[in-house]
Amino acid sequence: MTTKTQFRNQAKSKSSTSDKKPTKRIGTKSPPIQSTSIPGLKGKGLLRLGDEARLELRDRLNMARPIFSRVVNVSERTIAKVEADSQTATKLQRPYNEVYRLLEALDDVIDANSLGSWFQSPNEAFEGLKPLEVIERGEIDRLWTMVFELQSGMPG
Repeated sequence: MTTKTQFRNQAKSKSSTSDKKPTKRIGTKSPPIQSTSIPGLKGKGLLRLGDEARLELRDRLNMARPIFSRVVNVSERTIAKVEADSQTATKLQRPYNEVYRLLEALDDVIDANSLGSWFQSPNEAFEGLKPLEVIERGEIDRLWTMVFELQSGMPG
């Protein structure tokens, strides 16, 4: 496991321009963001900006639906249905809520704007695997262990 400083430096260096929110144009007015709670899902649920609807967690990670579906381990179709109908799918609740809790914990140790790219970047702490791949292997506990070690200051 890398040290806390190495990990933070790696996470900061992984941020890219694709993680940044689009710059607001001067003189244009953006429609307000509205949120709709979805039963069983943590957080604000569904965010709507004009005609577009996105799950809050997907928006915070700035991920396209195919990548996000891998993070929460459900089909793109399930996510599309939830985003279109504001209905929760039972199989989405557990993985979504666990990743939501993980994101909240990671927010304390990684720059929030870097989290989306961090999930998709190879990491020495996981033998070169991407955190996304660690989750896909069913080893999310490795991410939780890393969070604990970083928060507690324990050497890795």
